[in-house]
Amino acid sequence: MAKKKYYAVAVGRTCGIFTDWPAAEAQVKGFPGARYMSFASEEEARAWLDDPTYRKGDVEKKRPPAGPAVQPQPSQQPEGILVYTDGGCLNNPGPGGYGVIIEHDGERHELSGGFRLTTNNRMEMMAAIIALEELQGTRQRIHLYSDSSYLVNGIEKGWAKKWRNNGWSKSDGRAALNSDLWRKLLALLEGLMVEFHWVKGHAGHEQNERCDRLAVAMARQR
Repeated sequence: MAKKKYYAVAVGRTCGIFTDWPAAEAQVKGFPGARYMSFASEEEARAWLDDPTYRKGDVEKKRPPAGPAVQPQPSQQPEGILVYTDGGCLNNPGPGGYGVIIEHDGERHELSGGFRLTTNNRMEMMAAIIALEELQGTRQRIHLYSDSSYLVNGIEKGWAKKWRNNGWSKSDGRAALNSDLWRKLLALLEGLMVEFHWVKGHAGHEQNERCDRLAVAMARQR
């Protein structure tokens, strides 16, 4: 039996991770400047999308997997404000965008924006920052859902605070990337009650898919 492969598409009609070649091929075939690669694990595929300097085999050192994917159903949605975010770029680095959905009391608010030159990770972080800036002052619990293990683990596993306490250096002495955005994000979290949850991208999650479309649309306008 053939081993399962994961196809990461960094530049194509739809960017993300696909589990079968026909679906991935449809995103890159005939697309100018298409950029994609296959991997043996989803973690490696995600690491490559998040970091263009990533090399196969580095995933255990660079990208510990996030917790189980969370996709709340209407009957089990937690109380409070629900926030969904996504971000990415058409190349990594390259023009990028972010998308945000905020749901509360039956109302839905969407936000989006983009930058001419950025990275996947920075757009994932910007989406969360924009959402939390919008919610400053609320006393309700916020549940933020993202498909970025870099963002979710950075907060929930305490990576960002460790980097800050270490002068924005990692345990191996290398500089922690995106320290400007981590500083801003940690400052925003000081006055809020926020739980970060990881959701699997491109897996049929309605709000995540919508945020992805918002992000891609903004990236294409840069």
